[in-house]
Amino acid sequence: MSDLASLAEQVRLAGVVGAGGAGFPTHVKLAKPPKILIINGAECEPLLRVDQELLAKRADTILAAMIALKAALAPQDFYLAIKAKHAALISAWQQREHAGFRVHPLGDYYPAGDEHVLVHAVTGRTVPAGGIPADVGVTVMNVETLYNVGRAVQGLAVTQKFVTIGGAVARPCTVEVPVGTPFSSLLAMAGGVAGNPDQIAMIEGGPMMGRLVSDPHPVVTRTTKGILVLPDDMDVIRRRQVDWETVQRRSSSNCEICQRCTDLCPRNLLGHLLLEPHKVMRTYAYGGGPPPAPTMTGAAYCVECGVCELYACPVGIFPRRVTGGLKARLAAQGIRPTVDREHPPTPRPMQEERRVPSKRLVMRLGLGRYDVPAPLVDDPVPPNAGAAVTVYVPLKPPFGAPCQPVVTKGDQVEVGTVVGETPEKALGARAHASIAGWVEAVTDRHVVITGPAPPAGRK
Repeated sequence: MSDLASLAEQVRLAGVVGAGGAGFPTHVKLAKPPKILIINGAECEPLLRVDQELLAKRADTILAAMIALKAALAPQDFYLAIKAKHAALISAWQQREHAGFRVHPLGDYYPAGDEHVLVHAVTGRTVPAGGIPADVGVTVMNVETLYNVGRAVQGLAVTQKFVTIGGAVARPCTVEVPVGTPFSSLLAMAGGVAGNPDQIAMIEGGPMMGRLVSDPHPVVTRTTKGILVLPDDMDVIRRRQVDWETVQRRSSSNCEICQRCTDLCPRNLLGHLLLEPHKVMRTYAYGGGPPPAPTMTGAAYCVECGVCELYACPVGIFPRRVTGGLKARLAAQGIRPTVDREHPPTPRPMQEERRVPSKRLVMRLGLGRYDVPAPLVDDPVPPNAGAAVTVYVPLKPPFGAPCQPVVTKGDQVEVGTVVGETPEKALGARAHASIAGWVEAVTDRHVVITGPAPPAGRK
């Protein structure tokens, strides 16, 4: 077995997926060596701190993973992309460039971490609309994903997750917890809610692309990047609570067709010209017309970054939600983006001038008071320390087919025991026990495990 095939198999067995949010199985990304490899340390969503903390405090594991990737993939060029504002991190990692990579400083704008935006910023190559970085010979990997690759090389499965707990909490922090940990435990680790708990809401992820938590018993998955606790009267919360009927009515009647949503759309600025949110809104306002009308099918290229809705729109309507809804409708009809790999798009001339500055975005969202450090706590004290704990290990991976449970109620498991296996020939990622204990239940969603308090944070 080649070095690359061996690495991909180790990663598959460990259940490594994209930890930055998408959750795509990492072993699939490693099937073909790229010409260029980029480690994405941009972490462009406001208030999230996981990648910054890992680069600072888990450097040895990350460096070992980079060396393993360099040996197995043999890329022509290898970059670690970090925002230039993190001067101390850049200096520290430039001292490690002897390992065969180069640090690439990024501007402080949103969404610097979007794969298409990142590839162009680092390499000058432009990923075709509807395509992926591999179409231009590039593989992009998130910092925490890289960390998990490093542990996979050591024979360790993905059983833990790093999560930033921010917003209206007593002690904003980043913690390492077992996959399947209830959100309520994380809030306790951050000192609880700062304010009236009856007047707050939670977002899983960042304020731009994160989802409003509606599950009464949410738990940490392999893609949970952050939990933001925010007052429920903030605009980033209220907008997510508006019902679809109101979204349609306000979007149909209030849109000024000013074109700001398109002018600032990061993918349109890259030359993905079929994606024009203002035309989607205009067509939608006048009855829409049945897809595949060109202005409507352009919605299929939207990645729902939120710039159009949460930053650009002067009248406070919902171009992101309208475009996202149309995209879902198109997908249900089997209409998906076509990819022209032979003719890469040409970025628009005003791309750099129209980028969204991160500081301005934070202020526009009303998050200035919450934009504070969230240091990694090596040994977070769980609630009811010393008492038995329960985790709910998800059987549905972030991307792909649900796992088939391979344990039953009463089974004893150790950290890393396989509890869910990917169906044969299906795309997905196996699931592992995140604590030692006993299987309490197996449902269609989770393997429930109860055991002693989780061990202290890993180095």
